[in-house]
Amino acid sequence: MNTPELRAACATQLQSNANKISPLNAFVGFDGFVDEILHVVDKRESMDKYSRLPTITKYAERLAAAANKSTNVEMVSQLTKLGGNGPIMANALASFGLKVCYLGNLGYPNLHPIFADFAKRAEVHTIAEPGYTDALEFEDGKIMCGKHSALRDVNWENIKSRFGLEKFTAKLQAASFVGFVNWTMLTSMNDTWAAILKEVCPKLTGPRRKIFFDLADPEKRTREDILKALTLIAEFEKYFDAILGLNEKEAYEIGGHLDLDTKDHSPEGLLKLAKEIHAHIKVNTVVVHPVHYALAVSANDAAIVEGPFTPKPLITTGAGDHFNAGFCLGKLLGFDNAKSVLTGVSTSGFYVRSAKSPSVVDLVGLLTNWSAQ
Repeated sequence: MNTPELRAACATQLQSNANKISPLNAFVGFDGFVDEILHVVDKRESMDKYSRLPTITKYAERLAAAANKSTNVEMVSQLTKLGGNGPIMANALASFGLKVCYLGNLGYPNLHPIFADFAKRAEVHTIAEPGYTDALEFEDGKIMCGKHSALRDVNWENIKSRFGLEKFTAKLQAASFVGFVNWTMLTSMNDTWAAILKEVCPKLTGPRRKIFFDLADPEKRTREDILKALTLIAEFEKYFDAILGLNEKEAYEIGGHLDLDTKDHSPEGLLKLAKEIHAHIKVNTVVVHPVHYALAVSANDAAIVEGPFTPKPLITTGAGDHFNAGFCLGKLLGFDNAKSVLTGVSTSGFYVRSAKSPSVVDLVGLLTNWSAQ
């Protein structure tokens, strides 16, 4: 479902609710990376000219051909930028106009220079050195090669000692929206979430807030750890309207760990799976974002919306985080699932075409000029 009527209604609702965005406070954590975006060379024609390996399949064939031999792979840097699910999502939320507080591993004791512009747009606190990612981008996806040793310092003890329990509690109390992302790489997150549920959440007062969770490719984590994380996420529903965000691969992995049927990979099959995940985990909303479309399921509201797909994106690293920011913006403004998903795919669609986080004005422009995309 993606009709001109839906796009027009979403654009109108974004415009009419724009004045509600600046009072919103977001508290997001806890990762932080320096991302280098790379292209892999296929043929080098001169010092300045080369052709790029276009697909992961072609790259895999190049590597497979080197088995029992050796090969040289040349990579050309396209961009060095702030990375990590948290900073990218938080940066996108700030671009919409939310007041954002970010806590993560952005350099310690001093902020890494790559996050300097981010720190101008958001209130930034750092408790550890960043991780580093080489992001090999292709037309059909990306390969993220990470160096994660610094992420072991992102734990509850360091949050309390280097940021402070009272300050942490105050930030959650002041927040309209909370985002806890990149569970997979932050191996202490189960303990951290359990501590937050015990030491912080019972102190919160006032209206229910929205909280968003992104596991971030949990394939390398154990079934036991994944199921524990899902249990903890469900426990946050006592205090928040909880949203679980998944990409397509993650949805099938989570479905497998929940012993659900994951054979049907059609959009309708994925929607059915999302409904079953929602029934098992018992959060407010489950949202899934494949490349071409996205879908969301709540108690009495399910929607699939096609996105503005482009076959030759300028950038793909961070597209999912931008979708998450756009979807959560819709939810914060009281949109139904269809309009929230449309806001999400529009946010990611704008980003992959421009390598920039959109403003609300940019989103309205995309929605009203959809055929030009």
